[in-house]
Amino acid sequence: MKKINLTIAGCEGRMGKQLIKSSKINKNFKLVSLTENRKINKKISGIRPELNTSRAFKKANVIIDFTVPKCTLEILKFAVKQKKRVVIGTTGFTKKQEKVIKNYSKKIPILKAGNMSLGVNLLMYLTEIASKSLGKNFLSKVYEVHHRHKKDYPSGTALMLGKGIAVGKNKNFYNLIGKKYLNKKNFPYSKKINFNSIRKGEVVGEHEVKFSSGKEIVTLNHESFDRALYSEGALAAAKWIMGKKPGLYSMRNLLNF
Repeated sequence: MKKINLTIAGCEGRMGKQLIKSSKINKNFKLVSLTENRKINKKISGIRPELNTSRAFKKANVIIDFTVPKCTLEILKFAVKQKKRVVIGTTGFTKKQEKVIKNYSKKIPILKAGNMSLGVNLLMYLTEIASKSLGKNFLSKVYEVHHRHKKDYPSGTALMLGKGIAVGKNKNFYNLIGKKYLNKKNFPYSKKINFNSIRKGEVVGEHEVKFSSGKEIVTLNHESFDRALYSEGALAAAKWIMGKKPGLYSMRNLLNF
């Protein structure tokens, strides 16, 4: 089987470094280039990182992007011109940026996920079912914990779970977004969806969805122990998207939930 030429964007980030490790032991891929949004004067795994340019992506069959929203949109411009497939693990996009990504997906295959974990995507599916089944008498909220270096909040995964609640209620997610708390010990339920984000230590990721009627509470949760599960999921997404037509896909499409 011919190997898939891979570019990792955001190679100096936590996920970038983990992706390099995972790609080296995955026989489906050949790492052909690395990019960052600043100059790096050293080789990483025998490759000198480049800025995001058409040359950097020239040999790639697929680009895996774990950067920041502004950088992702820059990468997509090159990807569209060169007809490259893109897997996006970046989080923190605005509603306007989400629309831009959707427009790009009309020209190239894009798989975008706030979380690449099988377990987390199952959790989102279960969240949709619980939200639909429990109905209007239950209020909901989302809690998440990540390492102290993570800048955006709520996490992309927390927002995914919020969307799961909204889908279950057949409501527009953006109309249901409530308050966004940071490092609160306790936070309230609301008719909207409130989020609480904890940033501490080196926690890989914890996510929890709670539904309360005032008389009982239903809790759904997921805990991650190893960042490799995200990089392995991203590589599975990169392999899967190779045979796809232009469109905006998610891990749910890959996993067939």
